[in-house]
Amino acid sequence: MSPTGKSILLVDDDQDIRELLQTYLGRAGLQVRTVADGAGFREALCEGGADLVILDVMLPDEDGFSLCRWTREHQRFAQVPIIMLTASSDEADRVIGLELGADDYIGKPFSPRELLARIKALLRRVNFAQERGAEVLTFDDWRLDMVSHRLFHLDGEEVLLSGADFALLKLFLDHPQQILDRDTIGNATRGREVMPLERIVDMAVSRLRQRLRDTGKPPRLIRTVRGSGYQLAAAVSAQAGNAR
Repeated sequence: MSPTGKSILLVDDDQDIRELLQTYLGRAGLQVRTVADGAGFREALCEGGADLVILDVMLPDEDGFSLCRWTREHQRFAQVPIIMLTASSDEADRVIGLELGADDYIGKPFSPRELLARIKALLRRVNFAQERGAEVLTFDDWRLDMVSHRLFHLDGEEVLLSGADFALLKLFLDHPQQILDRDTIGNATRGREVMPLERIVDMAVSRLRQRLRDTGKPPRLIRTVRGSGYQLAAAVSAQAGNAR
């Protein structure tokens, strides 16, 4: 999938970084808009949307974590991929960003070429479901629309999924009843290691369990197989149509 024409919203208070990335990513065919602070980000996203957001953690008026949370809490933007930027090497910052629903994380200084590769990977993941058509997957008490990424419980509640949540849930739904090890889960959902792989996977599974109301002791739907990985303990069926 070519990124040509995709809209990128870059939020960074460093003018040199904004200008560098706008030029570099623009040469790759991306439509890049830049803003310098949280207020500008909220306004730009509400007015023009975006296919992907690059969000700096440290901003003059509001930190990137609160902006990530705000984005994920709004249905219109909940599935927009988010790459977070930080000058900090502190693992805690990475953990917070991923727990809030960021899809990727890159530290400063970074290579624009590497950033472009990650942008392309995330955009491919977002478009994958659209290429499969309007398929709805049902499992346990849930229905997942593979095009809109909308997840519904039988009681009518809609659960908002980040791109990372959707990728992990799709992986389990593609392999029901199978034990998936951490390498398989990590490669499919993150594609790289921003911290120890075990930590990434456990965080992602814990977050998905919360989305699926699977917080019992032990969890009922996504089971932990000690020493092996995780397993979706539910049958999955597919149908055409809308998840409602």
